[in-house]
Amino acid sequence: MFGSRDVIGLDIGTSSIKLVRLKKGKKGFELLNCGIMPLPPETIVEGTIEKPEVVTNVIKNLLKIEKIKVCDVVTAVSGQSVVIKKINVPKMTEDELAESIRVEAEQYIPFDIDDVNLDFQIIKETTSEKKEEGEEVTKTANMDVLLVAVRRDLIAERNKPVIDAGLKPLIVDLDVFAMENEYEHNYGFPQSEVLALVNMGATFTNVNILVDGVTEFTRDISSSGNRITHELQKNFNMDYDAAEKLKMGVGLNGVSEKDVANTIVSVLGEISHEINKMFHDFIKSTEKNINRVILSGGCARISGIEKILTENFDIPTEKINPFEKIKVNPKIFDPEYIQEMAPVFAIGVGLAIRRLGDKVKP
Repeated sequence: MFGSRDVIGLDIGTSSIKLVRLKKGKKGFELLNCGIMPLPPETIVEGTIEKPEVVTNVIKNLLKIEKIKVCDVVTAVSGQSVVIKKINVPKMTEDELAESIRVEAEQYIPFDIDDVNLDFQIIKETTSEKKEEGEEVTKTANMDVLLVAVRRDLIAERNKPVIDAGLKPLIVDLDVFAMENEYEHNYGFPQSEVLALVNMGATFTNVNILVDGVTEFTRDISSSGNRITHELQKNFNMDYDAAEKLKMGVGLNGVSEKDVANTIVSVLGEISHEINKMFHDFIKSTEKNINRVILSGGCARISGIEKILTENFDIPTEKINPFEKIKVNPKIFDPEYIQEMAPVFAIGVGLAIRRLGDKVKP
């Protein structure tokens, strides 16, 4: 499934770029590289790369520090230019669906169909029943399909600084599917369990709800870690970098720890409210409860965030460890650093697992 060609998983976020490289062996994956480098503020704004040359230079520096010669890279996109929709269509072969998918997609995609890249995955076969008055029940074979559309200009924008850094984009994935890929590799998907994978980065929070390991509901919201940082800046009259450190419990310098905690809890309550609305929509439409929330991203490093979100969601919430079933040599990688930073590398690991020609299950 995975092939032998090494790739770089490159997670280009708003506040930093994360790099992961894995080696695939007979007993699974081994970590070869794991690096992160911050991006200056305003480099990427609301998901748009405003300063591609800065991104290119950061990627080059990261490659230099990690001493990487591999040029094949897997990246990911998210945001408003991405549409993920579960649709139901008459049963047909995959080849037949490939030919008709553009026509099917046009009614669900809010963009010009010529401006997007389309992909799909058949999830499962279904049966619908119809009975006209005085007639027998007729059954129709259908199938659920996960439709994905990404604006081509978003892909081109994301690829340009990567190409300028001397890398070759092999696969462009989605953040939510990278999260799913990584979780499945490390933990598997228990049957009859509903999981919500929540990645809280700097600008976006990606939510992917899975039923029996299959995507049932996914959405991005433009509210996450920076919202906490900006509130800390305002409340304690400090610059962005100082507020970022304060968010992680560093550099109090006379600032009340209780006041900082109250600010963080308050903003997390607002973000949780937005996520909870998604959860309630899902529960109402499917009549299925969410069993667990799995948290990743930079916000997962905030002290005690699992407890706060467990109370806010009224659902058990835990941090992800994307290296759970990946061999990590303690002589090369500091175990404490890996444990502390693990949730930040979740998407990077999910991307680094990908190989050209594989087909991940949404």
